[in-house]
Amino acid sequence: MKEISFNKFSSNIKLFVDEASREKENIRVIRRSGKDFIVTGIEEWERLQETIYVLQNAELLRQIIESSETNHTNTGYIPQKEEIDEITRI
Repeated sequence: MKEISFNKFSSNIKLFVDEASREKENIRVIRRSGKDFIVTGIEEWERLQETIYVLQNAELLRQIIESSETNHTNTGYIPQKEEIDEITRI
């Protein structure tokens, strides 16, 4: 994670916000008071929120693990061609 001082951040806000969004890299802004903060793009923020949601949802996590296991052993559900066509038309 990139780290910059608050002074450097405040004098180049647009540059660092654009960088965090474009590069999908979080930037830690260090303050003398010790109250640091993170600058991140919306895509990264949403990805992190989704990860937190999945990790906090035991049933969803169980389904993901089960799906992964059936995928590796080729024992999972195999959709019919019509089902695949319906999904890909969306």
